[in-house]
Amino acid sequence: MAVLIEGGLQFTFGSSCLAEKYDDWSFFRNQFQNTCSGAKAVDFICVSNGCCWLIEVKDYRQHPRTKPQELADEVAIKVRDTLAGLVAAKMNANNPSERYFARQALRSKAIKVVLHLEQPEKHSKLRPCAIDPAAVKQSLKRQLRAIAAHPSIVDKNSLSEAMDWQVADK
Repeated sequence: MAVLIEGGLQFTFGSSCLAEKYDDWSFFRNQFQNTCSGAKAVDFICVSNGCCWLIEVKDYRQHPRTKPQELADEVAIKVRDTLAGLVAAKMNANNPSERYFARQALRSKAIKVVLHLEQPEKHSKLRPCAIDPAAVKQSLKRQLRAIAAHPSIVDKNSLSEAMDWQVADK
């Protein structure tokens, strides 16, 4: 069972999952990140039941989004770059466990993309619910249709049964 932390959230993956914090890999940080003027990475990769889950975590409960880039565009770029990174890591990672994980991820029969999005529960005029999950999902579907035609946008209270992990505040 893997327990991974991203910001103020703790992800606990089931015992049948291989899960890693991809953006912390030495291969990504030391070999791949500066490829093609800067590669991006999703937060977690989980391999479970023949599926490779690419999970990006955004928690806007404390601080609102300030990046000018659209959220869906940011996630799509991270997914694309992560997949390229996995292919390169499969053959070129110096760390044997990262090379093994990349092989397992690329043997998957399906790729699933998940945006884990936490927003403030109470909306105010100062901090309204600025991100419309339905609009982000529609944009992701359009951009990622060749990779994962049905991306998911979830929060800690709306995980699907197929997602073999739990999320809690750290």
